Amino acid sequence: MTFPDERTVIVTGAGSPRGIGRVTAHRLAAAGWSVGVLDLDGAAAEAVAAELRDTGAAAVGLAADASDPAPVDAAITEVERTLPPIVGLVNLAGISSPKPFLEETVEGWDRIMAVNLRSVFVMAQRVVPGMIERRLGRIVSASSVSAQRGGGTYSKSAYSASKAGILGLTRALAREVSEFGVTVNAIAPGPIDTDIMGGTLTPERKADLARDVLVGRVGTQDEIAALIAFLLGPDAGFITAATVDINGGLQIS
Repeated sequence: MTFPDERTVIVTGAGSPRGIGRVTAHRLAAAGWSVGVLDLDGAAAEAVAAELRDTGAAAVGLAADASDPAPVDAAITEVERTLPPIVGLVNLAGISSPKPFLEETVEGWDRIMAVNLRSVFVMAQRVVPGMIERRLGRIVSASSVSAQRGGGTYSKSAYSASKAGILGLTRALAREVSEFGVTVNAIAPGPIDTDIMGGTLTPERKADLARDVLVGRVGTQDEIAALIAFLLGPDAGFITAATVDINGGLQIS
């Protein structure tokens, strides 16, 4: 199918002022996408959407717990009502967990699994039927180098397990929907200077995190957003079920 000029992308977890989601939303808006900004913090989501509208883009910002089907359905229904058809989904909602394995609780484990992994299932299940109907869709979900290395950056077991689950879900979903023109991919970032790393990185923490990174530094939100934008675009139609590393050489696959 010809890639439509009028198309919408949903970006979850995009309300954080220093997050990858906000930067990604801006890059996609600049590339011609209409953007549905979803975040647990509805005011933050609307603030980002307002920034996008100030640039001339069509955008809405909505509050939604991406792991809960009812608010997700309500939010997506509003996006469908106000914006062009949904072609893209970017799953960036996530929380970190620096607790060691023996200190983690069942409640903490379940919360991390819900925010990081169940949200991908809930979001995809809501938008995939429309993508199949139109025979065009792009889904990109944020895993992590921690899924591949078993932690080693900031978060530990629960986070790494949730991000590893995204890799399995990505591959399985791609098997089911790629024949309908829907590609499903994951990205695996290394250390990025965002608040999910426990707050703004000091120069000392950046140096420590970059110690084993071949390019000698942590990554930026813009670099992750650029990769996401490519995977969402018309030139990425032959890429599906892939895990794309973007870690500066911290993990060599």
